[in-house]
Amino acid sequence: MSSERSQRSERNEQSAAGPDGSTGDAAAAPLKVMVVDDHPMWRDAVARDLAESGFDVVATAGDGEQAVRRAQAAAPDVLVLDLNLPLKPGVQVCKELVGANPALRVLVLSASGEHADVLEAVKSGATGYLLKSASTAELIDAVGRTAVGDAVFTPGLAGLVLGEFRRLASEPAPATPDEPGAPRLTDRETEVLRLVAKGLSYKQIAERLVISHRTVQNHVQNTLGKLQLHNRVELVRYAIERGLDTDETAGA
Repeated sequence: MSSERSQRSERNEQSAAGPDGSTGDAAAAPLKVMVVDDHPMWRDAVARDLAESGFDVVATAGDGEQAVRRAQAAAPDVLVLDLNLPLKPGVQVCKELVGANPALRVLVLSASGEHADVLEAVKSGATGYLLKSASTAELIDAVGRTAVGDAVFTPGLAGLVLGEFRRLASEPAPATPDEPGAPRLTDRETEVLRLVAKGLSYKQIAERLVISHRTVQNHVQNTLGKLQLHNRVELVRYAIERGLDTDETAGA
């Protein structure tokens, strides 16, 4: 058991060192995590596992309304969120909190693998979706990856989400800033956007382009700002609407 805890701490230290492996004062601070679940024993167990792995569990909550209040006060980096909550459903909690703070990362941890639940969670702003059947090690890894912007899904669900992006892209979309004078993406930002649309994680994109994980994050954040989009869901839809998921990546 002590060996497993040591491995967990090592994994989180790697996440805390920064997406590109750098260290520094800011990177030394542990990731702030909040756990929301209406089952006290499950909630406490998840919070304990995360704390033992080196995360700073800044708050927990047992219902949707409490979750919104406490998250606004505690300002976590990652919200580990169940969908089935009393008083206010998890998707509404996610929508409200991400709407107020787009930098918040939400990892849904649910017993439901229903496609409708997964898609609704992603559309509400969730970064990832993990089933409760996942191991502790998978949860620890997912929280760390979610914190740096990776879209983390239980195996089999990522393809479902990408397929839904493509379906949405076939529907009429709101006007986008393509008019003369609208912000333009750099070649590198466009290149990163293509790979995001293909479903690659930030780590995979960094390896493909031989750049750091943090540089990928910066390109994505700059692109979101230029296009006035709020999250990865909107970004992927934007890219697919323009056929960037099928184009070959141009040389840098």
